[in-house]
Amino acid sequence: MLEVDVFHRLGEFVLEARFASDGRVTALFGPSGAGKTSLVQALAGLLRPERGRIVVDEQVLFDHDAGIHVPPHRRRIGYVFQEGRLFPHLTVRQNLLYGRWFTPRAERREGLDRVVDLLGLGFLLDRRPGRLSGGEKQRVALGRALLASPRLFLMDEPLASLDAARKEEILPYIERLRDETGIPIVYVSHSVAEVARLASTMVLLAEGRVEAAGSVGAIMSRLDLIPLIGRDAAGAILEAKVVGLDRGTDLTILRTGAGDLYVPRLDLAAGTVVRVRVRARDVMIATRPQTDLSALNVLEGTVAEIAAVDGPVVEIRLDCRGESIVARLTRHSVERLGLAPGRRAYAVIKAIALDSPGLVASRSTLVPADAEESAP
Repeated sequence: MLEVDVFHRLGEFVLEARFASDGRVTALFGPSGAGKTSLVQALAGLLRPERGRIVVDEQVLFDHDAGIHVPPHRRRIGYVFQEGRLFPHLTVRQNLLYGRWFTPRAERREGLDRVVDLLGLGFLLDRRPGRLSGGEKQRVALGRALLASPRLFLMDEPLASLDAARKEEILPYIERLRDETGIPIVYVSHSVAEVARLASTMVLLAEGRVEAAGSVGAIMSRLDLIPLIGRDAAGAILEAKVVGLDRGTDLTILRTGAGDLYVPRLDLAAGTVVRVRVRARDVMIATRPQTDLSALNVLEGTVAEIAAVDGPVVEIRLDCRGESIVARLTRHSVERLGLAPGRRAYAVIKAIALDSPGLVASRSTLVPADAEESAP
């Protein structure tokens, strides 16, 4: 459990953030200058707020009224920056072990062999940082932080300096840390795709204040927050389970609360949990059931909300069996179709729009891999 309630002035900028999270990964999201890094520094103890309280897993790290300010080196927090910040004169093995030197022996939870295996570092141990790629450096930085046996990970845009290929290389390792270590993570990012893939809780910051905090799916589907999230990134997040493979079409069937979805083939066992990001720009709306369409995914729902904005483009939110689907339409289409809250409508989504970058597999499964057979 993470509890944060802090106030601090930095010149004309005021940080006033209050939220609580019990999620495995809490994403701090917002534009540049929103206060994300300042908040992370307060969590790490590098910035002492003027007032407030910070609690991690029932351990009070800061309480202004009680006079508590645990210094950074005693907070047992693993801090991973945009760059690896490795010691250039030390080997990978030595950089990794550096993290253990400041942790009492009785509190060390992770061994070197386990961390090396978790992050795929075995063939790098004798190299120095100058011979590593950007992604490899970040994996070593993650391992060094993990070997310090932290009670909390702080990741301040750890992928910002990497190109797309290196990001795809390192994301699975961050997922492994999330799923296999049990250590909570506070993850700072400008990328909705990263947040949708990694986080369970999202804290949306703007001008030093928390505009919203909650599950990633709930925040992403709020029409009033689209200006802060970004119109191009707006959409919905659905939790799904792999049902199996439709052998006739070579498409994977996913079961969501909103209905079944067909997506390009995923090499995942039946029962695997995935997260589906459905972008608003990829959703069409119909007012009657559709059959003669190339799009395979049609979800029945009710118009729950239409954004009150000026201009030719508008977002609407459908309630599909309790799940939210967001669509972006022209105002002309909304008027032509007679869409209004309470109107029955159908979200139409092309299977090709739900390609692998929008789908994230969980390491866990809802059922054993052999509990369900592939669809005929």
